[in-house]
Amino acid sequence: MPATARFPVLAYLFACLLALFALTGLWYGLGQPIVLPDAATPTHKLQCASYTPFDKDQSPFDQPFALRPERMDADLALLATRFHCIRTYSMTGLEAIPALARKHGLKLMLGAWVNGNPLDTQKEVEALIKSANENPDVVQSVIVGNETLLRKEVTGAQLTKLIGQVKAQVKQPVTYADVWEFWLQYPEVAPAVDFLTIHLLPYWEDDPAGIDKALAHVAEIRQVFGNKFAPKDILIGETGWPSEGRQRETALPSRVNEAKFIRGFVAMAEQNGWHYNLIEAFDQPWKRVSEGAVGGYWGLFDADRQEKSVLAGPVSNLPNWTVWLSVGGLIFLATLLLAGRPASTRAALILPLLAALGAACIGLWGELARVTSRFAGEWLWAAFLVGLNLLVLAHAALALSAKVGWRARIYAWLQARGGWWLAAAGFAGAVLMLSLVFDPRYRSFPSAALVLPAVVYLCRPVAGPRREIAVLTLIIGAGVIPQLYQETLGNLQAIGWALVSVLLVAALWRSLRFRTK
Repeated sequence: MPATARFPVLAYLFACLLALFALTGLWYGLGQPIVLPDAATPTHKLQCASYTPFDKDQSPFDQPFALRPERMDADLALLATRFHCIRTYSMTGLEAIPALARKHGLKLMLGAWVNGNPLDTQKEVEALIKSANENPDVVQSVIVGNETLLRKEVTGAQLTKLIGQVKAQVKQPVTYADVWEFWLQYPEVAPAVDFLTIHLLPYWEDDPAGIDKALAHVAEIRQVFGNKFAPKDILIGETGWPSEGRQRETALPSRVNEAKFIRGFVAMAEQNGWHYNLIEAFDQPWKRVSEGAVGGYWGLFDADRQEKSVLAGPVSNLPNWTVWLSVGGLIFLATLLLAGRPASTRAALILPLLAALGAACIGLWGELARVTSRFAGEWLWAAFLVGLNLLVLAHAALALSAKVGWRARIYAWLQARGGWWLAAAGFAGAVLMLSLVFDPRYRSFPSAALVLPAVVYLCRPVAGPRREIAVLTLIIGAGVIPQLYQETLGNLQAIGWALVSVLLVAALWRSLRFRTK
């Protein structure tokens, strides 16, 4: 009987079931809901949340920008079901906010944006004073500047003068808001305010606190400030956790971690009688431009104003996991149909596992690209890596098939260019490694994009352009240790990227060795 006629059906079916089980387990494991104690219920409203009125397609960088009154009205109606007040950051374009807050029964912590331009700052301050005086029933306090000292746009003396100007003209309590460390660096500001507004964001600390230690860190800083600045009150003006983005040391963004932090913080704050404001009401995609993916995902609701289940109910890290499972299932099936009959028993066992690996990698990369991609260039880069993975998957799948007829012709075409697929993966790896070594703060770890090429061409070496591959091997290999050193061994995402990089270096090295044989 010819070799192509022997088809190990049972082995093939067993491998298919195993692969589908693994693929389903991956997406279900990422998406399974976790039950936590609720923070907000229909009968229990929380204190305050930061509100930025931009829709998901808007940005303050768009000049001029036009805020949408109907959006702000709907937003405040939603927030009024969960909060007693909202905090704003600027007066520009928010003239209607007091009336809307009154309509929906909300109080306001009204903020003026203070920057290095004295004219812009004065306009903000004058608008703040005017609005506070015209709306004393809804404006419960005013905030003169947000993280202005952190940005080094004014001096402590200049800020103190602005605070005094506002205090002389409004009846509400006056404060300034900044990261807690800057209150200690500029001690002259505290005497000028009625209460201190401190920002406590464990994810962004110079020494990031993981979710297991984050609440203890918040409690420690709050106690220090309460003792140091008594009898003045302390408002925790920003605290929260991102639901998406790159890991910083042990601080891992996720929806479950955001819910753990917010719900744990609210319980702790209410038990201790702290005043607080959560950041932030809605995801703000525009923040990804300056802060990377993580900047756009601090919201208690998403950019479409839909529940993220941060405040109450079961919470899932990947609520759309069934969509990615369906996409993965289609890729899995298409790979098996492309390959057709496996060439041997060994190929029958490997082929379904390869198809599941490819489907998982493409899906994981697709989800990361959905979260991180901000403009056309990044979407094109994401599409390039998806296309590369599909080519590598097709190449590897056909290598395991009986290669008859049109399959043999496609395989011959792919095999003749296999070295270029590997070189393309090496190029992507080198670009990404350089970015993560020299500009890592806002970059996510793209491990899933290169797992498949690394594994395939490590197991099945191909000859490629020798000089180019040698340079790419050197760049990727040289970046592994510096990248790990910067991120620390507590960062599992960084460790994952290092392992993928090592696999890719090994595949590139085998290509060099393969060429000499």
